Amino acid sequence: MLDRASICVRAGHGGDGSVSFRREKYVPKGGPDGGDGAPGGDVVLVATRQLQDLSHFRHRHHFKAPAGCPGRGGGRRGAEGAALEVEVPVGTEVRDEQGALLADLVHEGARVLVARGGEGGRGNTCFKSSRRQAPRFAEKGLPGEERWLTLTLKLLADIGLVGLPNAGKSSLLAALTRARPRVAAYPFTTLEPNLGVLELDEARAVIADIPGLIDGASGGAGLGHRFLAHVERTSVLVYVVDGSEGAAAALDAVETVRRELDAFAAALTERPSLIALNKTDLMDGTARDEVARALGALAWPRAVVAVSATSGEHLEALVAELDALVAASRREVAAAARPAADVATTAVLHPGAERLEAFTVSREAAGFRVRGIALERLVGKADIENPEALAYLQEVIERAGLNAALRRAGAEPGDTVFVGEREFEFA
Repeated sequence: MLDRASICVRAGHGGDGSVSFRREKYVPKGGPDGGDGAPGGDVVLVATRQLQDLSHFRHRHHFKAPAGCPGRGGGRRGAEGAALEVEVPVGTEVRDEQGALLADLVHEGARVLVARGGEGGRGNTCFKSSRRQAPRFAEKGLPGEERWLTLTLKLLADIGLVGLPNAGKSSLLAALTRARPRVAAYPFTTLEPNLGVLELDEARAVIADIPGLIDGASGGAGLGHRFLAHVERTSVLVYVVDGSEGAAAALDAVETVRRELDAFAAALTERPSLIALNKTDLMDGTARDEVARALGALAWPRAVVAVSATSGEHLEALVAELDALVAASRREVAAAARPAADVATTAVLHPGAERLEAFTVSREAAGFRVRGIALERLVGKADIENPEALAYLQEVIERAGLNAALRRAGAEPGDTVFVGEREFEFA
């Protein structure tokens, strides 16, 4: 099971605006009629239950949305680039390169916009005026957003089996469900979570067999961070304890697991839980009762159920206890459930439009850096190879007060000015 992947998403490039003039019979000097370029396609992540893990990202890491089409003559606008939907399993966390959480897709159909398509350029029709009746320039389309994302899958299960290595968690999962995890008589047989479905009285519950936790797991020992991450979304915890080694060893095992859960996320130790005292087939009645009494003296578990995953002893009692815990947990979740309208939300990760005059100027070692969303966008779309377009750009930034701001910041003729990805010489 692949529960972590890195992907690069790139939204579509915006289409260029068109430079065109109306040409018809008996209309010798038709005005400009160049259409606008269309925006590029967005990249959207969509949660689906059709995928069980992130293995489909093992050999594909790059996803690119279609570009927007350029404008055409006759005032025709280009066709928009189609949005690219990338499916991920339900329970996927999405983080950026800095590790900031962008979205937590825990519902079927939940969506998040992770890369916005580039804006299309305006056609020359948009630049006509009483003083500029035949503009021979248009804007370029902007590139779409590009970013690397880290996807982390955290299993969504009703019941989580936790315990030390070789406590019999996989054997118990196989005894309770039709899952067939790898089982062997040595620690760390399970190296990735296994899932099974438990048939309850009126419903079904998903059980996750979490690989064995060891002392120091919360600090990363034994891949502890990756194993513990799957426990975060389980509603009920079952502490599986090997009772064949005596009461002291059983108490120490429970203490170790509880300590690591608390160090990773304190809320985990507050989850509804019970203890499954496993391997009773290797114990006589006196030893079993002694261990059960020692564990029963603990204040936090709902119950201590002595079972044998090998012989099937008392599994019915364990299922009854789990049924009650899961039912209570689901009632609490239903009471606190969000409105259905909030389930499929789209988080827009792109800042809104700003005024052209909203910019800042800062001095850097190589020159002066100008920052402003609207201004950077305008400069990025300008066709600076076209003298007429460059003259228009200079006119606009002068009206916006950029030249005056640069002078106030200490810029002198010949200094380098950076705006977005472009650089200019201040005059």
